[in-house]
Amino acid sequence: MHAHGGERVRARSLGVVVGALPTGPLNAITDVPGVLVGHTTVDDGADLRTGVTAIVPPGLDGGGLPAAVHTGNGYGKLVGSTQVDELGVLESPVVLTATLSVFRAADAVLTYLMGRRPGGVSFNPLVGETNDGFLSDIRRRPITERHVLDALEGATGGLPAEGCVGAGTGTTALGFKAGIGTSSRRVTAGGTEVTVGALAQANFGGVLTVRGVPVPVEEVVPGSRRPEPPGNSCMIVVATDAPLDARRLGRLARRAVFAMGRVGASYAQGSGDYAIAFSTAPPGGPAVPDTALDPLFAAVMDAVEEALLNSLFMATTTTGFAGRTAHAVPYDRRSQVTPFGRRCR
Repeated sequence: MHAHGGERVRARSLGVVVGALPTGPLNAITDVPGVLVGHTTVDDGADLRTGVTAIVPPGLDGGGLPAAVHTGNGYGKLVGSTQVDELGVLESPVVLTATLSVFRAADAVLTYLMGRRPGGVSFNPLVGETNDGFLSDIRRRPITERHVLDALEGATGGLPAEGCVGAGTGTTALGFKAGIGTSSRRVTAGGTEVTVGALAQANFGGVLTVRGVPVPVEEVVPGSRRPEPPGNSCMIVVATDAPLDARRLGRLARRAVFAMGRVGASYAQGSGDYAIAFSTAPPGGPAVPDTALDPLFAAVMDAVEEALLNSLFMATTTTGFAGRTAHAVPYDRRSQVTPFGRRCR
């Protein structure tokens, strides 16, 4: 069962502000115009704690979007990544789910794409995963085509749900219950104001670090058992309306994986850590030059760090498969300066 620990809130509601850059109006990946997010949650209150999260960019029917994948550690299953690497083009929504459901999910995305392109004979679904087997009976592979289509067809703008929802229903990170988190930043790059948004499916090892202060689960949740095994992956999706080609997007994606280190990631041997970055800017215009990328790099690092914190702060204590429990990060929402009894920088 989910513990009832009161309303969960995002990092900023606790006074945990990452960096000085302004956010978009929703502080979410959906601040990038046209980007939609949908979730399907599979939660039977016992052994199944899993789901699907879909990030649906605009403009896919026009031949795809410039995109890049960065593999921090390739111990994972990211279906469709080699073609994105080769061509620098994203041809499908990005779908996230559990490790053993990724292949059925990819087939479902194929159904979705075929429905949008009758007569097409080649498609490249991009589907990633993290391993939610600590809290969910992953071998049951409960994700169906309908679950995936519901997430895709129900994707909307607005602030996406965070925490124990969609592909984050059964995930853990840094010793705590985690899930889905998102954030955004507004910056000027190449003389134009642009938005950078990030969404993360957090499921990796390490010691939670909040604005430079370690928050070990063993100290703040006495008697807790750290979710094992460590690692298990992180999927990060970065969207921007900045005009960037695939090479420059690859540089953004690399910084997204770097940002995991800010929250204490261990980058374990068994952790498949990936970032996918795409641009929604209209084709044909000049790309932001490399010499003007620094604001975008800062925006990615800050947005990913805050998205990861939101994935934890919005998650609730969950008991799942085999009676295992992952505890939510404890905090007092009335304490704006020291939400963990520790002073953050």
